[in-house]
Amino acid sequence: MRTAFRSGRDQCAAWLTLPDGAGPHPAVVLVHGGGATHEMMLGQYETWFSAAGFAVLAFDFRHLGESGGEPRQLVSQRRYAEDVDAALAFARSRPEIDASRIALWGTSFGSSHVLAAAARHPSVAAAVVQCPVFSGRAVVARAGLRHLARFTGPIVSDLVRSALRLPRRYVPLVGRPGELAFVNQPGALAGWESVTPDGYEFDNRITAASGLDMVFYNAAAQASRVRCPLLICACDRENLIDPSIAAAVAEDAPRAVLKHYDADHFTVYHPPVVEKVVADQLDFLAVHLTQ
Repeated sequence: MRTAFRSGRDQCAAWLTLPDGAGPHPAVVLVHGGGATHEMMLGQYETWFSAAGFAVLAFDFRHLGESGGEPRQLVSQRRYAEDVDAALAFARSRPEIDASRIALWGTSFGSSHVLAAAARHPSVAAAVVQCPVFSGRAVVARAGLRHLARFTGPIVSDLVRSALRLPRRYVPLVGRPGELAFVNQPGALAGWESVTPDGYEFDNRITAASGLDMVFYNAAAQASRVRCPLLICACDRENLIDPSIAAAVAEDAPRAVLKHYDADHFTVYHPPVVEKVVADQLDFLAVHLTQ
């Protein structure tokens, strides 16, 4: 069911999928990765989770996809945190959902938003993350300081344009190695394309100053404040971020469970790995949302 909820001055496009049977149901709020939208693979998780008896709420962050917000393709960790909080509040307000049994689920950079939200909201019943990117600065560091320095001009230009209320300066979000894109690790562009359905036009750009948000965002530092059960589904061949960061978060979060998979950052969305990952997630959610 297509719906929407308000966040700040704008509307977030949202999709509510209900399981069979009478409610109120336990629920999972899906939080997507950096620059991604509902159309990029979230549908399969809605199907799997609702078939297992969970209500599922998915949404597009403001400035992306079908949600409101100007300028387009703005990445703002503060605004995204507000969107996650608004999604939780919306889920709790629905009569079909049991407000005491809501879990957060995040993928890629969405894992940072889930970790931070779980730290802010001790009432969250559980949290699940996969191929986690818990630190924007770690992604940038892996690419190297010379790579980051190439964005100095576009970032300054975008900041000036924003201050003067002029059209924003954009740069590609993801590209091939050597290209001027915030994420240009080997396999990244092909990976993004692998989660983009046929006929869907992925808007591969972000406002240049959004890169500053990425550099200074380190959700991993909040792991010790997460009190709910936390499942971390880590990829042993992670190609966007140092996989030791996921292990460190699992060590710091009091109730974390760390599971490893023979996958990279993008094969985790596809067979045969995705079936194993989702089965483990459903087992975890069943323990903490239905028992």
